[in-house]
Amino acid sequence: MSVKHVGVKDARNLQTDEGYTYVDVRSTPEYDSGHPAGALNVPLLHLDPATRQMQPNLDFLAVFKATQAADAKLLIGCQMGGRSQRAAEILAAAGYTDVSNVLGGFGGARDRATGAVVHEGWAEAGLPVETAATPGGSYDEQRAKMKG
Repeated sequence: MSVKHVGVKDARNLQTDEGYTYVDVRSTPEYDSGHPAGALNVPLLHLDPATRQMQPNLDFLAVFKATQAADAKLLIGCQMGGRSQRAAEILAAAGYTDVSNVLGGFGGARDRATGAVVHEGWAEAGLPVETAATPGGSYDEQRAKMKG
């Protein structure tokens, strides 16, 4: 199954009108600093405190399998769109059938050479943002479902 791509405004419409679930794959501290309203958090990467480098979240797919059905309508977002593209590809390869990568993510994507906006971000589009975890949506709560 291939990954679809949607802009942030279309993602919001899919979330509110068609029941899509927005999953923020940024690290927990990034999610905690602000995320799309209603977003769940399942980080693709974690910051290793010893090395200060980002490391793969070895539970990423297991948490998804414990919390989301294979036919769930999923919007996958990150800061700019890179991590979410990778996460969406992993999910599609694992059999998820309705996966959309959110272009621009939370902060927007810019051309490296010119700084021009390539894809508008959720926050800069004026879409609803939360700093408190969505009820039941923190990574700890998502991960607990894997163990339960």
